[in-house]
Amino acid sequence: MKNDNITPEDFDRLLQWLDSNPNQAAMKYEKTRVRLITFFAGGGCGSEAERLTDVAFDRVSKKLKVGEVAESYEGDKSFYFMGFARNIRHEWYRERQLEELPVQLEDPVENKNDPEAEEELECLDQCIDELPNEKRTLVIEYYLFEKTEKIEHHKKMAIQLGIDIRTLRLRVHRTREQLRPCIEACMSRSRVAH
Repeated sequence: MKNDNITPEDFDRLLQWLDSNPNQAAMKYEKTRVRLITFFAGGGCGSEAERLTDVAFDRVSKKLKVGEVAESYEGDKSFYFMGFARNIRHEWYRERQLEELPVQLEDPVENKNDPEAEEELECLDQCIDELPNEKRTLVIEYYLFEKTEKIEHHKKMAIQLGIDIRTLRLRVHRTREQLRPCIEACMSRSRVAH
């Protein structure tokens, strides 16, 4: 899977497409980036999550460059990126010659007919956005890798933070517990609104 780096002009075009306000565009870019990294990391791509996220941004940028994306695209543009991300994840699996995806890799957004799964993902995004930067980074970083890479990455994280592994696990657990009521409250508000 080729990862073509986009030019500064292409990146500016991408940001302009996300939002005409530069500050809003930067926020939407970061939110989409976090969402894609989480999607790939949670989908079993582990240490490849950031690279695959870059591939998704590159592909959308190319589509914008050649005019294959309407400038007036309406709606949440992160869903447009998610379409590319799903294809990229499938390519990544095919490259590893996996015959079928593991059961735990269910993508709640893939089932567009399940509004509750879509709402839950939106709530997760909102709740992650509400976390302080340190906690948000901690949770995302913690789930980037799998198996042996995960163990080594957790050791490195603990060293960087100046804590032991048990304390790291406890911090992540507490952050997840902090997210749970936020997601449940968001889902309740969403159900009442509909």
